[in-house]
Amino acid sequence: MTQAGSSTGRLAGRTAIVTGAGAGIGRGIARRFAREGARVAVAEIDPETGKRCVEELVALGAEALFVPTDVGRKQEVESMVEQTVQHFGSVDVLVNNAWSGGAMVRSEWMDDAHMQRAFEVGTLGAFQAMRACFPHMRDRGYGRVINLCSLNGVNAHMFTIHYNMAKEALRAITRTAAREWADRGITCNVICPAAETEASTELRKQMPALFEKIDPLLPMKRMGDPEEDIAPVALFLASEDSRFVTGNTLYADGGGHINGAGWVPELPFDEQA
Repeated sequence: MTQAGSSTGRLAGRTAIVTGAGAGIGRGIARRFAREGARVAVAEIDPETGKRCVEELVALGAEALFVPTDVGRKQEVESMVEQTVQHFGSVDVLVNNAWSGGAMVRSEWMDDAHMQRAFEVGTLGAFQAMRACFPHMRDRGYGRVINLCSLNGVNAHMFTIHYNMAKEALRAITRTAAREWADRGITCNVICPAAETEASTELRKQMPALFEKIDPLLPMKRMGDPEEDIAPVALFLASEDSRFVTGNTLYADGGGHINGAGWVPELPFDEQA
């Protein structure tokens, strides 16, 4: 049995784009792909974290490229793909992971700007990246699209309507593309993760009551590790092993999805901030 952390070279010769790869789940996936032999384009809006991730990947022995990218801007998304192909000669795997952030708030108080930005980054930017990668994947007869979505949208978690909207729309896009592109050798799948990231750690400090309610609801009683728990699922979907898997949503969440409606936190959102 292959142990977590070991390398089998399953992505040798492949080129992957990972958006939002500077931190959290994106960084974990980029590192795992690098360890498995992939060339990795680190698409990140933050130059500091993006460049640091590239340094880490190079230290792991991988070829890596930092591509400064705001996935909420179409021209930058198209440039991201173009730069990757020019540098590495191809693109085989696309991981749409980038997110725009945003405060938790009741639906009636969510402003238009947050909804618009969520759609531009979480939905439209991911679709534009898929569309830009399509001809390169089609011509090679091999493509893996992996979209990071969320149980928040699946189970209609409260106070994150912008996030839920963006991620559920992306799940619909993924399933449609999976049907249309299946005969071109391109698979499209979704991962809904539950992981401890820099962002969740900070939120844990700000709202300990929230996580006191979340953690016990996970059958495994913990959040996942981006590189050792979530990235292996992405590795499977990026590899030849998943060639007959498309249009699926995989829950890498410690069993959290089994709990149906999920958590309903008793938090101070009854008054507008």
